[in-house]
Amino acid sequence: MKISDRGLELIMSFEGLQLEAYQCQAKVWTIGYGHTKDVKEKDKISKDKAIELLLEDIEKFENYISISVHVDLKQCEFDALVSFCFNVGKFAFKNSTLLKKLNNNQYKEAADELLRWNKVRGFENKGLIKRRFIERDLFLEALR
Repeated sequence: MKISDRGLELIMSFEGLQLEAYQCQAKVWTIGYGHTKDVKEKDKISKDKAIELLLEDIEKFENYISISVHVDLKQCEFDALVSFCFNVGKFAFKNSTLLKKLNNNQYKEAADELLRWNKVRGFENKGLIKRRFIERDLFLEALR
């Protein structure tokens, strides 16, 4: 599967566009739409490069979800999972109760697990709380 335009817009809206490197709340150097690989202080990019990096990053998560999830997914579920994995990373997703429940056909319970991932450095984060509710709502559209 591939992320839809809707899923892409969701990620872009939460990540925001930054053309100069900055440290995110987790103190990781970041640029563009949440790109972190090989980013150094004082790096700068164009908007076109930011989109290119985003699409490269997303492709990795699309592939990872495709091999990790062993149940059928609707587009809205896939989009929500790509957004989630983009934010928390594939290793966190791989070991998550969310993935275990999903692969056990517990779709609603898996969606509820999204809400648990709302902390930065151990503290609840308003932005992540909002993001997780939106991702959960998107995921649950398939069950309505």
